Amino acid sequence: MPVPPRSSDRSNQLRPGSADLRGITPLSVSRLSDEVADQIRRLIISEGVAEGARLPSERDLAERFGASRPTVSQALRTLALMGLVETRRGSGAYVLRRPETMVTASVNLMLDLDEESLGHLMQLRLWLETLGVKEAALREPELSPQEQTDIATALDRLGASAGRPSEWIAADTVFHATLVRSSGNPYVAAVYESVHTAILSFEFDNWIESESVPAWLRKSQAKDHMALHQPIADAVVSRDPEAAAEAVLRHHEVMLDHLEAARRTARRRRPSRRR
Repeated sequence: MPVPPRSSDRSNQLRPGSADLRGITPLSVSRLSDEVADQIRRLIISEGVAEGARLPSERDLAERFGASRPTVSQALRTLALMGLVETRRGSGAYVLRRPETMVTASVNLMLDLDEESLGHLMQLRLWLETLGVKEAALREPELSPQEQTDIATALDRLGASAGRPSEWIAADTVFHATLVRSSGNPYVAAVYESVHTAILSFEFDNWIESESVPAWLRKSQAKDHMALHQPIADAVVSRDPEAAAEAVLRHHEVMLDHLEAARRTARRRRPSRRR
C-alpha cells in the first residue's frame, strides 16, 4: 500500500514556485486637478446649478479647495473638454450644461489610457457616434422642432467659438453629444460621452496641463469647423442616415490625425501619469 505524502510534500505539489512579478511598476497617482474637477462636477449636480450660471472665480475656488490656481485652471479645462463648463477669457467660467450622472463612473474608469487602448476607444467612438446619428436620422417619431433647434444652436455655438480654444473644445463636445442624444437612447448617449471624454483627455492633455493650444487648433478657422461638422447635422435633420454616417467617418479621420499629433507631443514630454 503506498504511503500517503506528508502534508508538507502535498503543499509543495500544489504550490508552484513563487513568481517574481518583474512587470510591477510604481502606481500612478491621479492628478489633483482631476479630483477638483470631479468635485465641481458633483457640486453642479447636487446643488442644482443652472445652465449659464457663472462659477466662483479661480481665486475663490482655489481658496475653497485649498489648491493652487493652476490646479483649478486645469480642473476647469478638464470640465471644458467634457462640455460641462465654458471658460470665457476675461469673464470667468460658466456652466454650459449639467452633467449626466450616469456617465460619471465610466468616465473615471477610462481616463488613464495607453496608446493601444486609445486605438480601441477611437474605434468604439466611431461606432457609437455612427449608431447615434443614424438612429437620430431614422427615428420615429422624427426629431421634434425643439430637438432640431438644439442641434442648430450647438452648431452655431461651435462656429462662433473659433479662435477661442477653451470655448471651442466645450462647444465641440456639446455638439457631438447633442447629436448622439437625439437618437433617443440615453444609454447610447452616456456611453458615447464617456468614450469621447476619455479620448479628449489624451488629445488635450498638454492643454489641460499648461493651456498650450494644439497646433491644429491654433490654425483652424470657423469655416474649417463648419465644413467638418455641419454635414453631420444637416444629414441628421434631413433624415439621411447614410450621409450622416459618411460625415461622421470624415470627422473621425481628421480626429485620428489630431491624435497622432498628440502622441508625438506626449513622446517629447517627460513620462506622464498615463505611462
